[in-house]
Amino acid sequence: MTAKAGTMINFKRPDGQPLQGYLAVPDKADGAPGIIVLQEWWGLNDHIRGVANRLAASGYLALVPDLFRGKTTVEEEEAHHLMTGLNFGDAATQDVGGAIAYLKQRTSRIAVMGFCMGGALSVLALCNHPDINVGVIWYGMPPLEYIDASKIKATVLGHWATQDQFFDIKNVDALEKKFADSGVKAEFHRYLAHHAFANETAVGHGRISRTQYDAQWAQLAWDRTFTFLGRTLWG
Repeated sequence: MTAKAGTMINFKRPDGQPLQGYLAVPDKADGAPGIIVLQEWWGLNDHIRGVANRLAASGYLALVPDLFRGKTTVEEEEAHHLMTGLNFGDAATQDVGGAIAYLKQRTSRIAVMGFCMGGALSVLALCNHPDINVGVIWYGMPPLEYIDASKIKATVLGHWATQDQFFDIKNVDALEKKFADSGVKAEFHRYLAHHAFANETAVGHGRISRTQYDAQWAQLAWDRTFTFLGRTLWG
């Protein structure tokens, strides 16, 4: 199935500030669940638009809030600069809150899905928005001390890379335990892969040893994701 190209839209955050985002709409939008897609530190680029289009092709409304306000990069140093300039608390509450409000005009079932930096933001968003039904985290988390898992009401799927040099797999084990101790329904999968293994453009970003696309693991993770979404969002 192919996806139609999405469009940039304008919406508002809960505090009234304007925000833009990329919206991909499925052929049959009536009754389709909504998924908020949170970008990697490269910005709202072609890769993350492709993720939204892929979700729309599978029947989901996909909205990518533009966290960097139009800025993108392919340079790791600049990406780090953009990420460190982002107010994570504001993005997780206000940017995500605006995306939730926009999607709730069309659906009552909402998921958040984030990659790398967006994975960390997804965890924070789940802690701040109990009305999110589902979370899918791809190789990214905030420091454990910032996570109040007792506030998470969503069912969570996590994809992690055992060779990740950005997010230590030992912290993934600690996060899994923290979720379990708080009663969060979470399903974690670990892959013998490097960071960003599902990003087909990862080769060449920075040092290859730190990020590396792996088609086999990416396909398995996406298969698991769509099975999970089908089970949790279409009930």
